[in-house]
Amino acid sequence: MTKIAFSDTKLRSLPTPTQGQVAFWDDKLPSFGIRVSQGGTKTFVLKRNNSLITVGKFGILSLAEARSEAKRLLAEFTLGKVRPPSIGFLAAVEEFLDEKAARRRPITVADHKRHLGLLGFKGPLADISQADLSRKLKTLPRSEFNHRLSCAKTFFTWAQKKRYITDNPTSGFTPHTIASRSRVLTDEELKAVWIAAEQIGGHFGTIVKLLILTGMRRGECAALRKEYVVEPTEESEHPCIRLPSTLTKNGREHLFPIGPLAMSALASALPKEDTGLLFPARGKPRTSFNSWSKCKATLDKLASIAPWTLHDLRRTFATDLAQMGVAPHVVERLINHVTGTISGVSAIYNRATYMKEMADAVQLWENKLVSLLS
Repeated sequence: MTKIAFSDTKLRSLPTPTQGQVAFWDDKLPSFGIRVSQGGTKTFVLKRNNSLITVGKFGILSLAEARSEAKRLLAEFTLGKVRPPSIGFLAAVEEFLDEKAARRRPITVADHKRHLGLLGFKGPLADISQADLSRKLKTLPRSEFNHRLSCAKTFFTWAQKKRYITDNPTSGFTPHTIASRSRVLTDEELKAVWIAAEQIGGHFGTIVKLLILTGMRRGECAALRKEYVVEPTEESEHPCIRLPSTLTKNGREHLFPIGPLAMSALASALPKEDTGLLFPARGKPRTSFNSWSKCKATLDKLASIAPWTLHDLRRTFATDLAQMGVAPHVVERLINHVTGTISGVSAIYNRATYMKEMADAVQLWENKLVSLLS
């Protein structure tokens, strides 16, 4: 902890870090400091229970004003007079999502909504403790634990800045370390998963088959709508799926061809007239499919293969295509990667869609699957 003698002149001359943020602490008032960001913004902060409370920005507040406010807050903490505004967890989540919707992509907002909803809190926001949060997280698989904790940290940090809570219940929680995955399913495992998906049927069964056939991410597949399925046009002689930029991870529209097997899998889900989600959650037509854990557990029992994840289907799709001789840049286009063999200056000038090459690769892949299943 770097302590210095605070003065307006000294604070104006503080160095700007090359990346991230750095904090300096007042040698006269314990827990009072200033945080300097990479962009040069300087913010007065107060440290409490390993969390930082924002006091205000330097320039808007003078040092004297910020120090006075910090002393007031410390006094209230000491006397136990701090009472956060009365707001329920559900009302706070709704306000949080409304704010995020203005600056974040819909898929990011939907992810926060899902994880915060699964926490299941219903009472006053300020009553939620670390023990309460621990009970909600402790039984989750490592990956799900990390995702839910990440969303919870974002939400409760926002709530603390809003002064809705004084103590952040996520303080002290750290994500699990997860080894980098390299699981690629064998042909026999792929066949077992496909057969299990057919046995399960319904939305989940169709989603799993589409993940195998297209290499899409599960969130992209679950959010498919009728209007995303494109009939053959001048742009492509084959049916395609067009994912909007608001749905993809890299924020780029993704148009890729699909073969007869994929169209057959989609046929049962495509509505005849209405537009909307092809795979809505049960009883929630405006929410995409979300019963991942329960359905995956059932699929695992039926497939009876070594531990794997749905994302492994995407890795298997890309790896097998490469092993079958499909050019790396075509594989990357199919899975909507923007880094790799075509990058930098080449990416700026290369505007080829490789639609024919992608269609050939998709047909090659479906031929292999037909052979496996027969």
